[in-house]
Amino acid sequence: MVDLTNGSALVTGGAGGFGSATARRLAQRGAKVVIADVHEERGQALAKELGNGSVFVHTDILDENSIANAVATAVGLAPLRAAVVVHGGPPAPGSSGPQRTVNREGKRLPLSQFAHTVNIYLNSAFAVTSQAAEAMAANEPQASNQRGVVINTASIAGYEGQPGQAAYSAAKGGIIGMTLTIARDLAPLGIRAVAIAPGTFLTLAYSSRMTDEQAQAHWGPMVPNPKRMGDPDEYALLAAQIVENDFLNGTTIRLDGAQRF
Repeated sequence: MVDLTNGSALVTGGAGGFGSATARRLAQRGAKVVIADVHEERGQALAKELGNGSVFVHTDILDENSIANAVATAVGLAPLRAAVVVHGGPPAPGSSGPQRTVNREGKRLPLSQFAHTVNIYLNSAFAVTSQAAEAMAANEPQASNQRGVVINTASIAGYEGQPGQAAYSAAKGGIIGMTLTIARDLAPLGIRAVAIAPGTFLTLAYSSRMTDEQAQAHWGPMVPNPKRMGDPDEYALLAAQIVENDFLNGTTIRLDGAQRF
């Protein structure tokens, strides 16, 4: 297992639903957590809650220098042992609603909007992965030559996208596609790469638009079992288990209550 005691962990999107739950789980296991996000108030409050030397770092995931600063901050706290990539990002300029390839007015999706979504969810994830892995490569190995683990966030949309999700599905499908290859690239260094593909979870994306009860009533029945939306802490629990289980490597784990579209 990757022992987080006297180590650090980086969580991009750390002030969000998945991110904050994951930061708590990793801090419970002894990590000094770098909460990398743009949401200052939530991030600072979470860092104070976690204690243990955890810090918030304002991070723009579209800026490699900003990512480098977050990674360097983690390394400055303690050897970087885990990186969890759960960030989102701003919508494409000029976009509104679903990004259909050709919308109901007969207008195509501009390539700039498609590329923006891929940049947010795929390119930036690779940037975090590569910079975190570079830092982990300098670690002293733990048991079984393990130096660290990177967890990316895919989506069931990467397998079965819905109307309006061509760009998002392409990005999340890219996460799925690169995970095994990255794991093989990093294997000689003792660094693992795993992805989680969540289904429908009650994160801030939903709770900011409706009450939790309304969201559960609308989305919960679509999940076969249990008949509810996922709890972000269930994502965080899986992320922590991936950190602890050395034989989980090079795979994408669906976390969706058997949800299929």
